[in-house]
Amino acid sequence: MDTTRLSSKGQIILPKTVRDMHGWTPGTDFTVEDTGDGVLLRPIKARPARLEDIVGCLPVEGSARSIEEMDSVIAAELRDRRDRGRY
Repeated sequence: MDTTRLSSKGQIILPKTVRDMHGWTPGTDFTVEDTGDGVLLRPIKARPARLEDIVGCLPVEGSARSIEEMDSVIAAELRDRRDRGRY
């Protein structure tokens, strides 16, 4: 059994064997549930981002582009990447 210690900042380090066993990486979020005689940590399952949640989150300068303008820029970038051997 692995042991750990509560730091002065209230942090607990999960032993590497436990992290590896569950595939938990830095940045994994957990819910914390008080069970009366301890706590229960459950990783929060990341849900896929929905387009509705992220549309408009980046700043845009200038006027809106048409679909045709966007398609032509995407096609040009794909050609450039293919010419560089990326795709």
